[in-house]
Amino acid sequence: MIDLLILGGTIVDGTGREPYRGDIGIEDGKIVAIGEVGCAGEQAAEVIDAAGLHVTPGFVDIHTHYDGQISWDPLLTPSCWHGVTTAIIGNCGVGFAPVAGDAHQWLIELLAGVEDIPAEVLSEAMVWGWESFPEYMDFLAEKPRVMDVGTQVPHSALRTYVMGSRGASDEEPTRAELSRMSGLVKEAIEAGALGFTTSRTTTHRALNGDPVPGTFASESELIGITEALAELGEGMIGVSPAGVAGEDDASTHKELDWMIRLSQQTGRPVCFNLTQGPGNPGLFREALSRAAEAVGQGADVYAQVAGRPVGLLMGLETTYHPFLDRPSFAALHPLPVEEKVEKLRDPELRAKILSEEQSYEGSYEGMIFARFDRMIPIRDETHYEPGYEESLAGIAEREGRSSSEVLYDFMLEEGGRRLLLFPILNFADGNCDAIREMLIHPRSVLGLADGGAHLATICDSSISTFMLTHWARDRQRGEKLPLEEVIKQQTLDTARLYGLEDRGTLALGMKADINVIDMDRLRLCPPEVAYDLPKGGRRIIQRAEGYAATLVSGVVTFRDGKETGTRPGQIIRGAQSAP
Repeated sequence: MIDLLILGGTIVDGTGREPYRGDIGIEDGKIVAIGEVGCAGEQAAEVIDAAGLHVTPGFVDIHTHYDGQISWDPLLTPSCWHGVTTAIIGNCGVGFAPVAGDAHQWLIELLAGVEDIPAEVLSEAMVWGWESFPEYMDFLAEKPRVMDVGTQVPHSALRTYVMGSRGASDEEPTRAELSRMSGLVKEAIEAGALGFTTSRTTTHRALNGDPVPGTFASESELIGITEALAELGEGMIGVSPAGVAGEDDASTHKELDWMIRLSQQTGRPVCFNLTQGPGNPGLFREALSRAAEAVGQGADVYAQVAGRPVGLLMGLETTYHPFLDRPSFAALHPLPVEEKVEKLRDPELRAKILSEEQSYEGSYEGMIFARFDRMIPIRDETHYEPGYEESLAGIAEREGRSSSEVLYDFMLEEGGRRLLLFPILNFADGNCDAIREMLIHPRSVLGLADGGAHLATICDSSISTFMLTHWARDRQRGEKLPLEEVIKQQTLDTARLYGLEDRGTLALGMKADINVIDMDRLRLCPPEVAYDLPKGGRRIIQRAEGYAATLVSGVVTFRDGKETGTRPGQIIRGAQSAP
């Protein structure tokens, strides 16, 4: 008798082939039978009736920031609620190893600034038990969790560990320091790290406002560090390039120049973050074209793209709010939401706030907070490709009121818990056509979900569910994508980029990381603010409905959206070969 049977489901196997109805048999964490109904027999210790449901590989999320949360949360929420069975940490050049004992707080404040994770939460919850990267991996391996986790070596931690304060202030490393950094990367890759990452965008800053160490690193430094990957013939190179957040479009081609050279010299794939910025909305096409041309030049360069618009979630409990530049509102912002709502119901205060002029005029914030035509009230459903009529400006136009009045009244609904969606990146054209163009490009890979980061401004860790509901099923304002392609983009494609050939498809011998999904019921719940971090820390979460089961290594970790209490997740030790 085998361990588990999944019977009669519509199998979407991750390869891009058309779905088919069949069974899957699982034993010792691997798929031992797959094919037409009846191929695996009818006897097993556990049976999942998947009739009317879709069966897919578990999702491989290559861009998370659970580097801190992994210390206290064995579930890695919210990603676990969205079918993710493998998460990669250490992105954007930030993370917690290697680290000297006197640098713990410094790294906490770096992560707090870059990834909007409250420093007091990290200080309270982080348990330090390592210095070197191999020690870090051993420490993580001792903790049970629901999903597999892969690690990467972050440039900022590495640089500061070797160079001390000189590394933090972006001075050039000496030849000896560069050699040591390369040696430590080699040590980490040999211990099982999946790659090396760096950040060059000036929007990534520590709590004190300093750019992330390595932001201005020379090409020779990056080549010197990644010589270790070339020597071993292993590991990904991840880059958050200058200009990625739309702050400096002119940098894009310069960044691509050195990234292409880096891939050529190391023989390793380079994956860089790419979005559509509002200032130059066609620039992403040039970047994708350069990545495609580089293949013929002996380089292996990929653009990591998001599956939906990137922006802000705003409300009375979040970091940002369109009224923050109005003095009478700003004075209330630190108050608990209940007190804020009580005071904001005062008609005199309402009139005063609405009469105050915007003080952000001429600034980047002013550009954002004046765009009522892009601010979308979220009620029962979250529309990530909204039309003008759904915006505050569109509602105001229909109702004969000002956008500010509509916003004011909306934010008092549901006890002040309502949120606004404000797409900034990937929405320059007012639709998701550019995102579709990026997703189907042969040199792109799905990522940028940012689970564990930007906790009070976004919740894009639900992108894996959004890919199914929006792109494969519900899109109204343009072409959809085939379900089998949407599944492939977040299973086989993401797994293979990191050399994880043991997962990402449903086939004989493959790791039994599996989702069983009711596509008819699948939906994203509205995002909400929760105070469930250590010390009551705040974050935005988003749940889903419609996942009948999620399995990791053949063990059911979630059933109908509820955790089962099992913890089969492992720390991934390097690239994994196919069975």
